[in-house]
Amino acid sequence: MYISLAVGLALSQGSAQPQITIYNQGFALVKEVRTFQLRNGRQSISVEDVAQQIETNSVGIRSLSGGIEVLEQNYQYDLINPTAILNKAVGQQIKFHRVLPNGVKETVTGTLVSSPTAVVGNQQGGGSMTWNGMVIQTTDGRILLNPSGEIEVSSIPTGMISKPTLLWDLMAERAGATTVELSYLTRGMTWNADYVLLLEDESLAGLKGWVTLTNNSGATFENATLKLLAGDVNRPRPPATAGMRGGAAEARRQDLGFQEEALFEYHLYTLQRPATVRNNEIKQLSLLEASGLKYTKKLILDSLRNYGIYYPNEGEIGTGVLKPQVRVEFENTKANQMGMALPAGNVKVYQRDKSGSVQMLGEDRIQHTPRDEKVSLVVGQSFDVVAERKRLNFRQLGTRASSRRFRSSFAIARRFLRPSSSWNGTMATGRWARPPYPSRSSMRTRCSTS
Repeated sequence: MYISLAVGLALSQGSAQPQITIYNQGFALVKEVRTFQLRNGRQSISVEDVAQQIETNSVGIRSLSGGIEVLEQNYQYDLINPTAILNKAVGQQIKFHRVLPNGVKETVTGTLVSSPTAVVGNQQGGGSMTWNGMVIQTTDGRILLNPSGEIEVSSIPTGMISKPTLLWDLMAERAGATTVELSYLTRGMTWNADYVLLLEDESLAGLKGWVTLTNNSGATFENATLKLLAGDVNRPRPPATAGMRGGAAEARRQDLGFQEEALFEYHLYTLQRPATVRNNEIKQLSLLEASGLKYTKKLILDSLRNYGIYYPNEGEIGTGVLKPQVRVEFENTKANQMGMALPAGNVKVYQRDKSGSVQMLGEDRIQHTPRDEKVSLVVGQSFDVVAERKRLNFRQLGTRASSRRFRSSFAIARRFLRPSSSWNGTMATGRWARPPYPSRSSMRTRCSTS
């Protein structure tokens, strides 16, 4: 089905370099400066090219030239499309062009009785789209059901527009050019951070951070000043409706990269160059790069993990082989080549094998991390370290207290090319620390705690 029509559009006023602040929660603050040619007195002007998901109750208008007052604002989003035109053309005269099976072209004049879809109201005051099928009653009395061909309408129905538009009813004190600052919130834009941590050796690593932007707001922003706000901004929930390379020896933001600053209880990252953010686009930008940061690897064993509270008649819960977590930790400090507030995001950990190929070790997610804080990443579970846990005694001291006694055994193996030996240890705290390696090719340790 095709619709042929002629459309006349009024050009919207141009916008100077816009400024966009994108939030983690899926919305953005847009600020633009526009110039209008006004006449003296009351008049209506249209502001095109605004985001289709604009929150109209957030629009702010400030005249930089003075002398205007906005009396009324309307947001028009009844956009031109074939379905909408047919819905509004029901009951009107149309022409229908089709090719018959014998190859003859036929033009039929008639009335559009039913459009392919229709909006049906409900008791809650909303509406839903239903599929009706197109029906045409020709001038000679025939009824065409779901015909296939081209429909021609005489004009675009009144009130339909090609772009989402703000319509202002305003009063101007004088005629001439007037500059206005327009700001509004829009949904459909979000960002998140992603990191790549490359373990260079047993103690040093490199970190690369990326920002991923997603724009589904319905608008394109050319040469925009881009700002990203990291933090948990409180907003009422809306009602429900139907590769790696080395860097400098410190975390660096390139001259044209992001500049970080504290804002209220959040952190703001401003890109130091203009960026074009197109509608329905995912864009990635470099956030930071650091090398030579010191890290530590830890094995953490939680023998009660996934068991919770239990009582005497439940048996020997917790027995069996346990595997400790492998964690990689580093300090987010300037002394450790970092010192930049890190937005929340996923961190992928890599290491090179003997051939020099990069292999993935694991992935974890960090929350918003201020400078001078420790970053702890759960990479996976240890292969060579195992532990066993068994409950030996249980006493109920009262309704709110109990006493337990456990025994935990840990078998620790570390293999490397040295002569072999073994040692045993008993520790009352349940924690173990690896002593300096003796000369051995393998080490096997069994620790018991009581």
